[in-house]
Amino acid sequence: MKIDLHCHTFFSNDGTSSVKKIIEEGKRKGIDGVAITDHENTDAWEEAVFWGKKLEFEIILGEEIKSSEGDILGLFMTKNINGKGKSPEWIIEKIKEQGGLTIIPHPFHEFEGFKNSLEKYVKLIDGIETFNGRRPFNKGDNLAKSFAEKFNLPKIGGSDSHYYKTVGNTYTECKANNLEDYKKQLKEGNTIIYGQKAPLRYIVFPLLKKAGLIKKPI
Repeated sequence: MKIDLHCHTFFSNDGTSSVKKIIEEGKRKGIDGVAITDHENTDAWEEAVFWGKKLEFEIILGEEIKSSEGDILGLFMTKNINGKGKSPEWIIEKIKEQGGLTIIPHPFHEFEGFKNSLEKYVKLIDGIETFNGRRPFNKGDNLAKSFAEKFNLPKIGGSDSHYYKTVGNTYTECKANNLEDYKKQLKEGNTIIYGQKAPLRYIVFPLLKKAGLIKKPI
């Protein structure tokens, strides 16, 4: 199964596209599913489940939560976590209480990297994002890959899409027939990452959304 594990919808403050368009683009790219990981909210979940069933596309429910040290990606979640500004330990515990997996996204990238040493959390987290399709440079990805290999942590890749045309440019493949198997393989680190950086021109769309210039999904 090929799944893009890091996608933002219009419900993110800098997301620009509808759930339906995201799913349609994923199908067009030939992947099997996406994780919906909006910033600090789960408002797209109901719509994602509806369109996932209707269009026969796998949906992983998740959230990207900004801890006091940096972002934490929760996957396979069942309910929202209001954890903005809380400690990584607190957020990780809340994700695991609902059976979710905790991933550190873009930990070494400029501006949005993890502030504190990740070594403190290696026994608590379930993986590291070692390829981020949105960040244009490879340095942060390479550092993340080296860190994951040093501490034997599962590696994942995601587009970090904020605009539907970049969905599926990056995905994580596991040998699995369903999401339960996929989750198990992911946790065990049996992953293959396909990574392709998004065209630089698409960086403008999240900036326009934040500035209030995009008022409806595109």
